[in-house]
Amino acid sequence: MPLPKYPTGDTVMGRWPGSSLYYEVKVLGYDSRSRLYTVIYKDGTELELKEQDIMSLAGFQARSRSPGRRRSRSRSPARTTRRSSSRAAAAAAAIADGATPSRKDPKQRDALETRPTENNSNDKHEQKDEKSMAPRVSEPENKEEAQPERSQGRYNLRRRKDDGDVETVNAKPEPKQQPGATTLAAAWATPPVPLDFGGKLGAFFWLLFLPAWVLFLILQVNQEDPSLTNFPPPFPPLETFWDLRALGFVLLWILLQALLYILPIGKLSDGVPLRSGETLRYRTNGFFAFAVSAAVVAAAMYLDVDLTYIHSHFLQLAVASFLVSLLLSVYLFVRARSAGLGELALGGNSGNVVYDFFKGRELNPRIKGFDLKFFCEMRPGLIGWCLINFAMALAEMKHQGLETPSSSMILVNVFQLLYVIDGLWNEEAILTTMDLMHDGFGFMLAFGDLVWVPFTYTLQAYYLVDHPNPLSLPVLFAIVVLKLVGFYIFRKSNSEKNAFRRNPSDPRFSHMKTIPTATGKSLLVSGWWGVVRHPNYLGDLLMALAWSLPCGFRHLLPWYYMIYFIILLVHRDSRDMSDCRRKYGSAWDEYCRTVRYRIIPRVY
Repeated sequence: MPLPKYPTGDTVMGRWPGSSLYYEVKVLGYDSRSRLYTVIYKDGTELELKEQDIMSLAGFQARSRSPGRRRSRSRSPARTTRRSSSRAAAAAAAIADGATPSRKDPKQRDALETRPTENNSNDKHEQKDEKSMAPRVSEPENKEEAQPERSQGRYNLRRRKDDGDVETVNAKPEPKQQPGATTLAAAWATPPVPLDFGGKLGAFFWLLFLPAWVLFLILQVNQEDPSLTNFPPPFPPLETFWDLRALGFVLLWILLQALLYILPIGKLSDGVPLRSGETLRYRTNGFFAFAVSAAVVAAAMYLDVDLTYIHSHFLQLAVASFLVSLLLSVYLFVRARSAGLGELALGGNSGNVVYDFFKGRELNPRIKGFDLKFFCEMRPGLIGWCLINFAMALAEMKHQGLETPSSSMILVNVFQLLYVIDGLWNEEAILTTMDLMHDGFGFMLAFGDLVWVPFTYTLQAYYLVDHPNPLSLPVLFAIVVLKLVGFYIFRKSNSEKNAFRRNPSDPRFSHMKTIPTATGKSLLVSGWWGVVRHPNYLGDLLMALAWSLPCGFRHLLPWYYMIYFIILLVHRDSRDMSDCRRKYGSAWDEYCRTVRYRIIPRVY
């Protein structure tokens, strides 16, 4: 049996399937029957590659430094090549389109300055990071195409299709390097990441749909009879959408939370190490901010400030918050253009303006240590959620002529207050969530934090203001038990996940079963994570049910959050399954065989 050319454990360059880009990979094994190498990429992706799709590091570097052919005749760099029906013509056109770098800049001749190709479906993009990316080149189709020639930053990449045909790709000009910026010669590459939310067309749809949906919910619940038989709700005059005082109230609230965030009070927590190896620090004083905000609200009530203004101007406050989130999203998109390669998120750099604006380009945008994403995730919207609920309880007392809020309103307020306080008390746990670790900060998160959370999660309280629902003592007791069970599962499972991610060697996990993966990490298959794959989602689902039950069954609208949450969980579960299978490979398949159910034991 012939020995494999690349032994197990070797670090080599592997071609990404379906493209002509090479990435640094580690050989995990070789199957003599199929003659395929199992390799793992830097992001944990495991694939099987043929021997001709692998190159040694020395051979790759030598080939990338080999001089390209010079053009036989003068030609404008702006002219593009034409596709030929023959392979030879395509190869000649690819070479003719380039030019050697200027002799005045010897570094430019040595540096590898290629950019990623775009596949036909435009469903992959890549993140360029100085420490986590590998040099990349077009795969040479023959000896004449070992290196694409360059002229003023322009070059041609050749992409191999599955059927063996070759396509010439004219790449865009390379942006001018700023002083101190990282060139792609020094960068390391990670494999392309699939587009979420329906890709580019999906991002355009969500940009329009999400604001319109929030508007519909507010107008519908504000009707005397909010049943869907009265759809669509009457559209109010345009002047009713805007109120300058509402905008001032929103800005003042955000300013208060920002001032509380920057105070040197509370713990400085380390985030999860980034791909670059850097670890950011966060001021986790959310519970302190909540306590001070509560004191400010109490002082406002003592000064006879009418907080029912929030109920009567709910629409105007939502529009003002949307305007703030939109302006923040534009700022984030513009500033990301000057962000370093290592500061960009993997999922928000597709090259499509609409998609990147929606998903967010920069991973952790900061202004002199002020982390914009972390602040928006935990402060204005989350604490504002409790303020709005409290204002709805006051409005219910005013509208219904009550001395105290109804039992249904009290349950909704207390349940959701407990949820928010728990999140702020365990604020450090959010540092290990997908939002903080992987998602860029763009319109999706900005709108979600500043508009979606405070103006849709408060829908049950808003509904109860004019649609009271008395509860009997047994029903009230059953709802409380359901909430407590859901909260226990939610908190216990999230605590296990957060502690295990931060320190898998913690003695608390010594008795728990794990599945090792090729990435060096392990999958927890004990505790709540051995019951279902997403026990935290199960706890969330039970709590969402407890939030909706106090509203009764007369109308579907207050059950919106429950329906939305089920759809969200299915989407997250599908996304997590795909990401984990790509990242952990065969270890994830073993995990799925061990933990059969996804969210609900013996059901789903």
